[in-house]
Amino acid sequence: MVVIPAVAILLVVFVVWQHKLQQRQIRQLAERIASVSAQQPNQSAELDELRSGVIGVGQRILQLEQALQTIEFNQQALASELEQLTEHQQKIQLFDPDSRLYSRAVKMVQLGAGLEEVMRECELPRAEAELLINLHRQQTS
Repeated sequence: MVVIPAVAILLVVFVVWQHKLQQRQIRQLAERIASVSAQQPNQSAELDELRSGVIGVGQRILQLEQALQTIEFNQQALASELEQLTEHQQKIQLFDPDSRLYSRAVKMVQLGAGLEEVMRECELPRAEAELLINLHRQQTS
């Protein structure tokens, strides 16, 4: 019969030990909960800041996309206008005999023709031929 009290004592010791172990685990969990709860406001504030930043970046991206669309539209309009002006200039050159002579003279000067050759081939006065040659020299230097 000595065995039953010894088993009972061991059982009581085991239950007390388990109770203390559970109490320690409960304290550790309570400390973790307190720590997480203390960090939660800071993390919420950081999350709010990140959300605000993302919203700001999104708005800036939208602004930049709109600006890019405006630039592309303006570029297309300018390209169209340039094409129209080029066509208009070509039409004027076709119907204006003097401009054809000057265009030919400019091309000759660009190809390295001399003063006398430009005067003779394009029937230009000396002053005009000299002017074309001087303008070409200024543009190339």
